[in-house]
Amino acid sequence: MFKVKTKRIEFLAQKYPAVIKELNDIFDKKTNVYIDFANVISWQERLGWHISVKRLKQFFDSFKNIQKVKFYYGELSHDKLSKHDKLSKNFLADISRCGYELHKKKVKIIRISVDTSSISVDSPDLLKNFIRKPLLERFDLKTIEYLNSKLKELNKKGIRFLEDKKCNFDVEIGRDMLIDYERNGIDNFILWSGDSDFADPVRQLLDDGKNVVIFATARKVSYELSMTKARVFDIQKIREFACWSKELPPEIRNVC
Repeated sequence: MFKVKTKRIEFLAQKYPAVIKELNDIFDKKTNVYIDFANVISWQERLGWHISVKRLKQFFDSFKNIQKVKFYYGELSHDKLSKHDKLSKNFLADISRCGYELHKKKVKIIRISVDTSSISVDSPDLLKNFIRKPLLERFDLKTIEYLNSKLKELNKKGIRFLEDKKCNFDVEIGRDMLIDYERNGIDNFILWSGDSDFADPVRQLLDDGKNVVIFATARKVSYELSMTKARVFDIQKIREFACWSKELPPEIRNVC
């Protein structure tokens, strides 16, 4: 059942009735949505537009069978916050205010050495930290020496290591999906992620007669997940309902 939450959604529903019908068919029974937002962020460059979490939640709230929208995102420790990360921290507060069920955990900071002082110029040891072995083995000696020379240039600038951030919610989301099936009577599972790690819980839910739909963008669903035969819904279809207001055409942006 679809009941609009804003005038803009009402306007868009009249403009794109086929999208509403398709989603009504997907959300035909008790439904939970699971958003792995780190994946969504990585999609946005390919999409060419950005998800507005406020507008997306308003849109989901218009479908009465959606019980919860669970949002998974990492949080940096206070002493690691840059200006950008402080904005990210405010973003997490906005998520809760929008009515999502927020799941967060600390982001791990991994220090990766780029110190060339202890390796020979033809050594692939440092490059292994950044390049997968099958590709690295294809490089000739000249390429390895060139890449090491670029690392040495970083050293001359005082850079001896790089920091990488890691925060993976695959286990938590897979667990929550199975718990919602076993304890909470959820029939439809809407997964915003294309990661291969979800293949096993998705396959189990499908084998048990549940409906799983992958919300993603073209070519962003892993081979393993696509092999489960779960339905894939291209989020390009809901751009007008869910993107930043400033990225909308004026005739839509100006609707109250």
